[in-house]
Amino acid sequence: MKQQPVTQTKPFAITLDVGTSLLNKTGSWRTERPVYVDRLPPCNNACPAGENIQSWLGFAEEGDYEAAWRAIMDDNPLPAVMGRVCYHPCEGACNRAELDDAVGINSIERFLGDQALKHGWTVEPGASTGKKVLIIGAGPCGLSAAYHLARFGHAVAVHDANPQAGGMTRYGIPKYRLPREKLRAEVARIENMGVTIRHDSRIDDVLAEKTNGSFDAVFLATGAQLPRRADIDSDGQIPLVEAVTVLRDTELDNPTVLRGNVVVYGGGNTAVDVARTAIRLGALSATLIVIEARQDMPAHRFEIDEAVEEGVTIVNLRSIQKINGPTVTLEKMVRGEDRTPQPTGEHETIEASIVVEAIGQSTDVDALNDIEGLKVKNGSVQVDTAMQTGADGVFAGGDMVPSARTVTTAIGHGKKAARNIDSWLQNTPYQPADKNEIADPAKLNTWYYSDAPRTIRPMLDVVRRMSGFAEVVGDLVEDNALFEARRCMSCGNCFECDNCYGVCPDNAVTKLGPGKRFAFKYDYCKGCGICAAECPCGAISMVPEEI
Repeated sequence: MKQQPVTQTKPFAITLDVGTSLLNKTGSWRTERPVYVDRLPPCNNACPAGENIQSWLGFAEEGDYEAAWRAIMDDNPLPAVMGRVCYHPCEGACNRAELDDAVGINSIERFLGDQALKHGWTVEPGASTGKKVLIIGAGPCGLSAAYHLARFGHAVAVHDANPQAGGMTRYGIPKYRLPREKLRAEVARIENMGVTIRHDSRIDDVLAEKTNGSFDAVFLATGAQLPRRADIDSDGQIPLVEAVTVLRDTELDNPTVLRGNVVVYGGGNTAVDVARTAIRLGALSATLIVIEARQDMPAHRFEIDEAVEEGVTIVNLRSIQKINGPTVTLEKMVRGEDRTPQPTGEHETIEASIVVEAIGQSTDVDALNDIEGLKVKNGSVQVDTAMQTGADGVFAGGDMVPSARTVTTAIGHGKKAARNIDSWLQNTPYQPADKNEIADPAKLNTWYYSDAPRTIRPMLDVVRRMSGFAEVVGDLVEDNALFEARRCMSCGNCFECDNCYGVCPDNAVTKLGPGKRFAFKYDYCKGCGICAAECPCGAISMVPEEI
């Protein structure tokens, strides 16, 4: 039987099922395709404590201050302290400086830390693991390790030779920079997680304490609190003392020798702190003798400027040769081609009532000599990448290991050690996350961001600063903290500005909903690269198309 022809009632061009046409799929034209990426913000990369700064700034700019604080607490248990004493390398790396000025990250961290103390926010310890860890040293490194170990659920006992916890944040940083009530409150929060801190408890036999206390691991974090001495010829008629002793006596309200014409030998932050302390204690004068040129001083610029405002005299390119009665003989130096000071053989004298040496600190390693496998080189305990010494189950960090000697570095060491100790206790090696490519300024379109001048923290006037130990730098308030957080440009990570969605000529970008970012429809993407070129924060990369 002959088959009857099918009657066509519509043009063939529109009889295909919806979505089956190949004519609109232009993706085959591409040689490159765009992909969404998460780059590493330079502030995060520069933070020695390893904070996810961009993450907590994101919460802060939404006004969710508790969530922002908790994001900080994932890495750093002392934000109210660090918001005062950290020298914020994150801000030195901030891409916002290419537009106007770096985001005031440190001031926002301080604000959040103070908000937590104001509202009584707390962190709960982890479920008990039955493991015990001994920590020697209650400075920032030991406190950081104790906090993170408690979050893992381990029982932690901290022994410290000092009357109160805090290490050099208490006994080396004056009150005008760090009010003690802030430090006490953040230490108390760690103790409330179940961490035991024993004061005036010097450990002279680490392994015996480990055995007697049935500890499973030990973390050494005693810092560098022994003063270094210069070879100065002195007849002993005026006091020649160390900076760490002077600052400790000031903290303990012991009688101080900072009187008359105070001469401080050194150019670091500790030397500046001693000179500024002398001014506050009523010294007739405070003079810094600095071997380096002014531009090469290790002290931070704002510390130097504040000291000069308060009346401290800084004499650069001088070394102290001898002290004869009240007369201090200085040798003039010149700045060499490599910035190294060179002696000239020329001398001059100044008068002094006391000379304070502030040329650095060293570590007390006497209690470590009998630990088999533990090695000390050039005064520092040697550790591997897991912060473990050569002795099984004995870890170390902070100023007593080779590293930058800053509070922020010490806090980062405490966190890193805690993670490795936790893994060691579980007999599973700790694997840190891989680092992404850094979002440098070349990957950003800063012209998309509006000008927003940096919010400057208020300062006491110089007369009030010199009259006592009141805190020098003031705090942000809620309104300007919110504004400052919103200056963050979210470098390297999509913040859903809709730019890629708006500029795509092929409608090849799909919005996935709030908080879910976007996706590319590669069937329709020609690979023109406009989205990547116009992404404000550098969160899109063009990659070669696979052939």
